[in-house]
Amino acid sequence: MEENSEAPVISLRNVWAGYDLDTVLEDVSFDLFPRDYVGLIGPNGGGKTTLIKVILGLVVPRHGSVSVMGYSANEGRRYIGYVPQLQISDKAFPINVWDVVSMGRINPGFSSLRLSAEDRQRIEEALRQTSMLELSKRSINEISGGQRQRVYIARALAAQPRILLLDEATSSLDVDRERVVNQAVRQLALTRVIVAHRPETIASAGRVIALASGKLQAGADWPHVVAASEDGNVYGLRVEE
Repeated sequence: MEENSEAPVISLRNVWAGYDLDTVLEDVSFDLFPRDYVGLIGPNGGGKTTLIKVILGLVVPRHGSVSVMGYSANEGRRYIGYVPQLQISDKAFPINVWDVVSMGRINPGFSSLRLSAEDRQRIEEALRQTSMLELSKRSINEISGGQRQRVYIARALAAQPRILLLDEATSSLDVDRERVVNQAVRQLALTRVIVAHRPETIASAGRVIALASGKLQAGADWPHVVAASEDGNVYGLRVEE
């Protein structure tokens, strides 16, 4: 991979992190750059979710440093749109697609619930980016699982993030629905990180980061990845020499 001359939007240096007495991440370092499309892969318990929490400032490293858009993780997370794996909703609650996406424009603390003309423009743009504009008046409970995931991505995009983190956000979808969601994400002009357990989820990623037992295992341009398995010391990648 050619060296990127742009400043990284996410930078980790020698990060060690964990919970109480348990160490989860060990000496993790990498940079992510503007418009990178990155797959973060590894087995269950390998440290993927902890790494995302470190980037979001929800877990403070014991050692090392983290920066997001040149700020600390705690300050820089305002530039991040985050879509978790599981979205819990009340199926009896009457809310439509537009209203769900509009939540991305509400300021922290709910100081104002009134949408401005700019807010409405950003909501429409996010719906168009995810091909959900035509369904904007439909109930969130009347659309498919793949469409709901696109709505949640649109909600994150409405906040105009510089970085989009998808934490196994498509793992509950079937292959066809996952493909539609990934296609929508691939077309976005911002830094995207997709966390996945299955290698096929990140087949179109430009870069791959693999974590196993809390350690960074390998990283490469996807075209150079020739296999993926959990049966060796390196999970997720076997890279051509």
